[in-house]
Amino acid sequence: MQLSPYEKHFQSSEKVRDFVIGMSDGLTVPFALAAGLSAVGSTSIVITAGLAEIAAGSIAMGLGGYLAGRTEIEHYDAEEKREYEEIEKLHEIEIKETKEIFAEYGLDEEMQEKIAREMAKNPKQWVDFMMRFELGLERPDKNRAMESAFVIGISYIIGGLIPLSAYFFTPTAKEGLIYSSIITLICLVVFGLVKSKLTGQPLFKGAMRVALVGALAAGAAFMLAKIIS
Repeated sequence: MQLSPYEKHFQSSEKVRDFVIGMSDGLTVPFALAAGLSAVGSTSIVITAGLAEIAAGSIAMGLGGYLAGRTEIEHYDAEEKREYEEIEKLHEIEIKETKEIFAEYGLDEEMQEKIAREMAKNPKQWVDFMMRFELGLERPDKNRAMESAFVIGISYIIGGLIPLSAYFFTPTAKEGLIYSSIITLICLVVFGLVKSKLTGQPLFKGAMRVALVGALAAGAAFMLAKIIS
């Protein structure tokens, strides 16, 4: 569908959602892990464990995105197959359901009947209509699963390397934690602002929410490590 220059609708919500999932977890989980290890370990331990976590986390998150994408495609295909069977075997029932949809939009009985009968002449268009307006399903992109896995995995790696980067340039883990906290909190605020801007949410509220989650996770990990040690 071609939008006019005056219609400012956001059209990449799925990719943004994948980016948000990967980046938010990438910034938060390795940051919390590094903070916890900083209470008991050296910079080498923090870096080694952090890199291992980023590798494992990005694979796990990417796989989760892939499986979710495949499930969406398989669900749509199964429902589409069922809908084709219904318009063939339960033709009049499907006509009635089609008319009910048009009735919700205020069309009179005569118009409902005429449009439903005309639509029934083209099974593909009819099924597409019923999938969208009866079941509320949009046809998913066949490449969606792989794209989702890639975006989530890469954004997780990028997000995870940000809090870990400080430890490469500091002699002690505790000093690394200080710089890591500053860098990560700034990135969390910026990330929250960008996410809120793209999704049309209040900027300040979105930024503070993301930063607060990251700070709480890191604080909880650090305190737990302190208590155990």
